[in-house]
Amino acid sequence: MAEAEGISSASPTEEMNDAGNLMDFLDEPFPDVGTYEDFHTIDWLREKSRDTDRHRKITSKSKESIWEFIKSLLDAWSGWLVMLLIGLLSGTLAGVIDLAVDWMTDLKEGVCLSALWYSHEQCCWTSNETTFADRDKCPQWQKWAELMTGYTEGAGVYLLNYFLYVLWALFFSFLAVSLVRVFAPYACGSGIPEVQKTKLICDPGAQKHFNHMTALKCVFKYVNVFVSLQVSYYFPLKTLWRSFFAALVAAFTLRSINPFGNNRLVLFYVEYHTPWYMAELVPFILLGVFGGLWGTLFIRCNIAWCRRRKTTRLGKYPVLEVIVVTGITAVLAFPNPYTRRSTSELISELFNDCGSLESSQLCDYINNPNMSRPVDDIPDRPAGPGVYSALWQLALALVFKIVITIFTFGMKIPSGLFIPSMAVGAIAGRIVGIAVEQMAYHHHDWIIFKNWCRPGADCVTPGLYAMVGAAACLGGVTRMTVSLVVIMFELTGGLEYIVPLMAAAVTSKWVADAFGKEGIYEAHIQLNGYPYLDQDEFTHRTLATDVMRPRRNEPPLALLTQDSTTVEDVETLIKDTDYNGFPVVVSHESERLIGFVQRRDLILAIKSARQKQDGVVSNSVVHFTEDAPQIPASNPQPLKLRRILNLSPFTVTDHTPMETVVDIFRKLGLRQCLVTRSGRLLGIITKKDVLRHMAQMMNQDPESIMFN
Repeated sequence: MAEAEGISSASPTEEMNDAGNLMDFLDEPFPDVGTYEDFHTIDWLREKSRDTDRHRKITSKSKESIWEFIKSLLDAWSGWLVMLLIGLLSGTLAGVIDLAVDWMTDLKEGVCLSALWYSHEQCCWTSNETTFADRDKCPQWQKWAELMTGYTEGAGVYLLNYFLYVLWALFFSFLAVSLVRVFAPYACGSGIPEVQKTKLICDPGAQKHFNHMTALKCVFKYVNVFVSLQVSYYFPLKTLWRSFFAALVAAFTLRSINPFGNNRLVLFYVEYHTPWYMAELVPFILLGVFGGLWGTLFIRCNIAWCRRRKTTRLGKYPVLEVIVVTGITAVLAFPNPYTRRSTSELISELFNDCGSLESSQLCDYINNPNMSRPVDDIPDRPAGPGVYSALWQLALALVFKIVITIFTFGMKIPSGLFIPSMAVGAIAGRIVGIAVEQMAYHHHDWIIFKNWCRPGADCVTPGLYAMVGAAACLGGVTRMTVSLVVIMFELTGGLEYIVPLMAAAVTSKWVADAFGKEGIYEAHIQLNGYPYLDQDEFTHRTLATDVMRPRRNEPPLALLTQDSTTVEDVETLIKDTDYNGFPVVVSHESERLIGFVQRRDLILAIKSARQKQDGVVSNSVVHFTEDAPQIPASNPQPLKLRRILNLSPFTVTDHTPMETVVDIFRKLGLRQCLVTRSGRLLGIITKKDVLRHMAQMMNQDPESIMFN
């Protein structure tokens, strides 16, 4: 009577043949038995038991012959081989995605005439006519207006480039939403709320630029988490090691592809030449406060918009919504150079330190012509007109990013939140960093700067503030702390800046938690009704009997007997109910529990038996016992289904505290457990029953958590 649960997941079919253990494997296995349908989560306890039983049989047979011993060795290494293949494929796919993203981003502005598949940067760096001062300009790269009209300047050129930029953006968005709608409906969104619920995904492109961690995201049998995001409450140690191995292989593969062109595995590699000072913890903490406030604002506004999308006619036109939002975004983004470029390029520029060779507008400082310092030890300088112009553009970009991210997250396209959130924080951080830098330069005699910022010294690194701001905003949105610092270290390689990152991350979480405990992913889990058990302690003094079904005035439990149910009875039960499985008892009178059988396994087993076994008809007796029941010779051949019966379903007594039951569901990854008293079946508790009860105890609507 276990209820069907939401979210797509899949588990490979595992053949097991050990008689007398968890399953009976003397019969020929039925095709697809043990797999999972869409919108069903994995029963981890069942899968672990089946896998343990399979290994036990393989180990026992390995002593019979050399061939069986070789087969046991192959089986032992099969998991690692799968992880090796996943790592190779994930790393390759990640590199290809990054190269393709850069090319498609630059395609909105122009094309490389020498090699159409080159991005702007690749095109100019391979040109022999490129100078370092104008390394972004080369005759091989032409903007669309220049290619069509032959002119490089003028109002007409600007408007043509503007029009083609919007047109390319609309084409790419239409392509993305069409692919999702036609081929991959589950690919929409970031995927992380679904990971928290199912702990099983294959989404290598959801968070576009977290490529070196893709092996933790594209999973097959053993890798069931995105562990660095702290989203899983069931995580076996074997899975951890194999996940690590897959990530290691993916990292080596990505390193060999070198998609970032810097011979490094990090997207935003930074190398600052100035240490941070204790006094800078004050602006770092202020950035943490900003991140917490931004996170709160974003979550509330985004959830309100997504709820409106679900409850109004807007949700019926996902393609139109994507096209309209993309059009508005492109029209507003083009005039500002900081919103026109890709978000990853923007973050990279904001993180960078200003050296003497930098040509960015953010590095337009007034230099002292008499300065004779090393290239990597440039002192603080007064800001030039380019910096002040960039500050205004960044301020407008900040408002634009804040507003547009609220409306784009949750649309029916593959889109993550990490990079957009980091962009908001990086912009705010860079603005604060430049402000602190100029204060230190013009007011170095203030007491806050006097002890550590002498005239002519390189005191403040604005790029570090951008990195801290990015961590703060990401922490405010996701409520991550330790894993966030690790992610920022992985993305930037800035190991010595962990303390500022920790200060900002913890502050942003504290501030955001003051307005609400839920991060964006938990909020979307609740909005979508995903049956996910969070980590909050359950302290109410209720018992299993208070939660189990059936309750008073409800129909009796749907049961199967071990040797007195016909095929027609089973098919009728399946047709009249939508339960995920059925308890098997000795008889309706005794209700002595024997085991539990999955609905899908029953359907597949009966279908296979009707096709392949002679004599199986509607009035054939279905038995789950080792030996067939005594029936008259005139009766049709009985159908033995012991092989699909779980002989050791997880059970609790009716007086088990719900605090213990909740803990069991979390740690064992259960879908349901049976409630008994002295071996007699009383009822069943599913994960959704637990969630309903937890919501009821918190004075919430119990039905609000159901899958929509």
